[in-house]
Amino acid sequence: MLVQTPARPALLPGLELRSGRPLVMGVVNVTPDSFSDGGQFLAGKDALEQARRLIAEGADILDIGAESTRPYGGMQQVSAEEELARLTPVVPAAMTIGPPVSIDTMKARVAAWALDQGAAIVNDVWGLQRDADMAKVIADYGVPVIVMHNREKADAAIDIMQDVKDFLSRSLEIAARAGIARERVILDPGVGFGKTPDQSVTVIARLAEFRSFGQPLLVGLSRKRFIDSISPAPPDKRLGGSIAGNVLAALAGADIVRVHDVAETVQALRVTDAIRRAR
Repeated sequence: MLVQTPARPALLPGLELRSGRPLVMGVVNVTPDSFSDGGQFLAGKDALEQARRLIAEGADILDIGAESTRPYGGMQQVSAEEELARLTPVVPAAMTIGPPVSIDTMKARVAAWALDQGAAIVNDVWGLQRDADMAKVIADYGVPVIVMHNREKADAAIDIMQDVKDFLSRSLEIAARAGIARERVILDPGVGFGKTPDQSVTVIARLAEFRSFGQPLLVGLSRKRFIDSISPAPPDKRLGGSIAGNVLAALAGADIVRVHDVAETVQALRVTDAIRRAR
């Protein structure tokens, strides 16, 4: 059964949350070490070609990042200078080719630069709880922010749902103190980040509980390791599991899904919505 959500203001002009089908955010990783497609789009021209491809496939938002935040470890932390060097050939050009751009970064300096270039959303995988200046930057620019739950490492012994709820509550408090409008905050439970595969499955299965916050929800489960734990496959062979998870997330009330495989996800969500409506 589809969870019906109340009507909300548009996140951005022309970008309205749908009642039946989530917005699809396409991933553009300008990194050498992202878990799924690291190194494939490190060159600026390759990243822009990927952005155009995702737009043609139906992406509503592009999420561009230049530092791997792979949830299983092994990523190389980079300086703000390196992150900006990777983004400079991509972000300004991406503004001219299609839908709103989200900047995927943990650094306030990088976020501010991208917003100056025209980025419309900030995607912070540490939910305003890593860089002390991030909340102020977002408040000053008046843009939407995606705050994601994260942990330094997984702990199978904790109540993961309570941990996510407590973390997101703190993020909302930080946002409010900084002057970020409540309706500008999108919550992401952080599938795969600081969670065991079983905990990631739990978060997806109980996604509707996060609706109690009254905020838009984003789910990023594309190609994540929990799929491999259920049906072993390398990241680029996890399309079926990704689609299954995203369809169930949509039915549970996800407003946005962040994916690598845009065309297939858009088709699956359209068919899901058509069948639901035919009932």
